[in-house]
Amino acid sequence: MTDTRDTQGSLCLVTGATGYIGGRLVPELLDAGHRVRCMARSPEKLRDHPWAGRVEVVTGDVTDEDSVREAMKGVDVAYYLVHALTTGSGFEETDRRAAAIYGRRARSAGVRRIVYLGGLAPAGVPERALSPHLRSRAEVGRILLDSGVPTTVLRAAVIIGSGSASFEMLRYLTERLPVMVTPSWVRTRIQPIAVRDVLRYLVGSADMPEDVSRTFDIGGPDVLTYRGMMQRYATIAGLPRRLILPVPVLTPRLSSHWVGLVTPVPHAIARPLAESLRHEVVCREHDIAQYVPDPPGRPAGVDEALRLALQRVREARVTTRWSSASVPGAPSDPLPTDPDWAGGSLYTDRRQLSVDATPQALWRVIEGIGGDNGWYSFPPAWAVRGWLDRLSGGVGLRRGRRDAHRLRVGDSLDFWRVEEIEPGRLLRLRAEMRLPGLAWLEMYAERDRAGRTRYRQRALFHPHGLLGHAYWWSVSPFHAVVFGGMARNIARAAARESAGESAGRQPGTEPVPGPEGVSS
Repeated sequence: MTDTRDTQGSLCLVTGATGYIGGRLVPELLDAGHRVRCMARSPEKLRDHPWAGRVEVVTGDVTDEDSVREAMKGVDVAYYLVHALTTGSGFEETDRRAAAIYGRRARSAGVRRIVYLGGLAPAGVPERALSPHLRSRAEVGRILLDSGVPTTVLRAAVIIGSGSASFEMLRYLTERLPVMVTPSWVRTRIQPIAVRDVLRYLVGSADMPEDVSRTFDIGGPDVLTYRGMMQRYATIAGLPRRLILPVPVLTPRLSSHWVGLVTPVPHAIARPLAESLRHEVVCREHDIAQYVPDPPGRPAGVDEALRLALQRVREARVTTRWSSASVPGAPSDPLPTDPDWAGGSLYTDRRQLSVDATPQALWRVIEGIGGDNGWYSFPPAWAVRGWLDRLSGGVGLRRGRRDAHRLRVGDSLDFWRVEEIEPGRLLRLRAEMRLPGLAWLEMYAERDRAGRTRYRQRALFHPHGLLGHAYWWSVSPFHAVVFGGMARNIARAAARESAGESAGRQPGTEPVPGPEGVSS
């Protein structure tokens, strides 16, 4: 990798480009005239982003010093947007080690600024009394500030934006519970900020003077309680006023499970969000405006931020979601290649059907699967599997889709993730539910030798140990109902889609079938 600092435009390294903020920051930096290099553990997840052809993508991991060294070559500004929040009990040590590597390599490479997005810490609370989440964020900021590279640490509380974990938690709690018994932290004062203002401050930080190296509190103009924010959301969404009854007995641990049951946000992510709300998080200064001036009407108020986020959700224009990043502990191995797979047992369930539809109509049904569109077979079985996954600490079936009609590599799709997509031909999903092994689901739209449209489906499972083998054989009797029903219903839906297309109906308006073709 060559040093390119002598060419026009600052080169910005975005570490964490597959995540919620990173995926939105990249196009903002490009629009501001910067050149962008993205470092990701799984670069293929960036392939289908609209801006993918305008950036350089390198493979790297912040805990791998050699890969960080390579990624830093020629970089002017390095954005650190990663954290090891849910990687287990040792996440603080992982965060500490990764930040030290990042700062050390940035200094060696001559990077002129590091920009880090951390959490807003409460005033007057000793660091040892903070939640592990906030304590680790604060420590990472200190490590980067002590790296010898001028560093901007932006500290935000609740970030409001379509697809953010904070917004999804707020939205589902408010919409699903007209009357709720809540943890006492709903009475805590917070200062939320719109994601568009977070991005504006991140981009503007690239041009700060070299002698500026410090933390900045960033927030919107409104300070309110979480309960107040729920009521504001209800008003904006056109819902009746909610009856909210705080009780002191719900600890952050218990309340995270409560959030996990009601919302798509799993308790492993809900818990640090809940813990960060135990203390008042309000900005103590707005010095950032000296270096990144606020235009008229900015930063946005909470009502505007909520309105815009809800509008984007309703219009299916969510560019990134909290689930864009991989779920810690989920399988990351690529699909074993056939027939050369030599890694042990590989169970398969194969289905194929001729379809009375065009391949284009069949592909629209395949690409539209999941989320509100359902899985085309025996909904109670999918629902039970989703609940079991959530009870065991998994992601469950309610992550939904980023877009109702289009998928891209790296998208989360309920308890699956898109591993590969060949538009018009192949959709490959990798399971992220809790399993004693690795699992994939493939769906193909193709033509047979006679030129007829054919739907082909393949489920694969690579068991881990005896438990994995037992799992496959215990569920295999249900495959005829689940996978067989899925294949038949997808074929029927495609036939209706194709017939409707011939009749002049708008593509993609076919109702989603339930088990064996019953509309649901």
